[in-house]
Order: sequence, then structure tokens, then C-alpha cells
Amino acid sequence: MHDFPLYFQLGLTHILDWQGYDHILFVMALCGVYAWQDWRKLLILVTAFTIGHSLTLALSVFNLIPVSVSLIEFLIPITIVITSLVNILRKNQNQSSWLFTYLLTLLFGLIHGMGFSNYLRSLLGNEILGPLLAFNVGLEVGQLAIVVVTLTLSYFILNWFRASRREWNLFLSSAIFGIAFTMSVERFSALFFNR
Repeated sequence: MHDFPLYFQLGLTHILDWQGYDHILFVMALCGVYAWQDWRKLLILVTAFTIGHSLTLALSVFNLIPVSVSLIEFLIPITIVITSLVNILRKNQNQSSWLFTYLLTLLFGLIHGMGFSNYLRSLLGNEILGPLLAFNVGLEVGQLAIVVVTLTLSYFILNWFRASRREWNLFLSSAIFGIAFTMSVERFSALFFNR
């Protein structure tokens, strides 16, 4: 377990890497309809995402489920498109819509975990469990950092610029939707036309 700091750092930098910003966009999209007072709900959502990606990350690293890199790379921006679209179309935040978001986040975590596995599998040696745990903890800390930055930005937009939560959600979710939709189109053509 002496490699814990190394794999923790790899997980942290992997989630916060601006070159692989699709995971950052997904976590930001999750935050779209929330403000600081909703931090408990958001923490539960991020944990659901972590549970999902930890499960498939472990299964993929142990070669228990097959991973098509090009398909997963296409599906990751699709998860962001759907999450952003759900935010845009959501009229209010009731218990059934929150449960739907929770289950969707858990499902999308499964997809993102397979994307992480390609990166992690190339780094692992003989020991797997310790590095896998450290990598997941690093990912979780990175995700929480994204949540803190996004909620802080939301706080300033809502309180200094007096935007409504609905206006902020529409702006943030629409911007993320546009970026993710472009990524989806690019990766779709790479998936089906660059064989």
C-alpha cells in the first residue's frame, strides 16, 4: 500500500485533467440545478456516480467485462448530453425527479468507469486492489473539488448578478450540452467511419 499516494494522485489528476474534460463537464452538469444549500443531495449524487464507476472500473481492470474503447468514448459525451438535457427540461425538483436523477447518475457512473479503466489498466502492475482503491479515492476527491468550484461559481452568479436558479441552470446546462453534443458527433464519426 506504499503506492497509495501515487495512485491517489493519478486518480485526482485524471479527473481534473483539462485535456480529458468530459468527466469535468459531467460533474458540472450534475451540479446544474443545485446551489450550496443542496450540497447533501449533490454529495449523494456524486457518491452514486462514484459507486457506478468504481464497480465497472474494478470489473474492467480485472477483465470481467469487455470494454470497447471507441464505444465507451462515444457514450461518455452522450451521458453529458442527457444529463444537461434533463436539467434544461426539468421544471421543478421533486422527489421523483431526484430519484430519477440518482438512478441515471448511477447508470452513467458505470459507463464512465469503463472509460477510466483503459487509463488505469495500462498503469497497473501485479498488485491491483490497493492501487484501484487509491485511484478511486483520488477520483472522488477530484469530483468533490469540481463540485465545490461549480457551487461557488453558482453562488456568485445567483447572489452577485441576481440571476435566478432557472436562468443559471439553463445557461450552464446549455453550454455543457453544446460542448458535449459536439464531442458526441465527433466521436460518433470516429466510431463508425474511421475503422
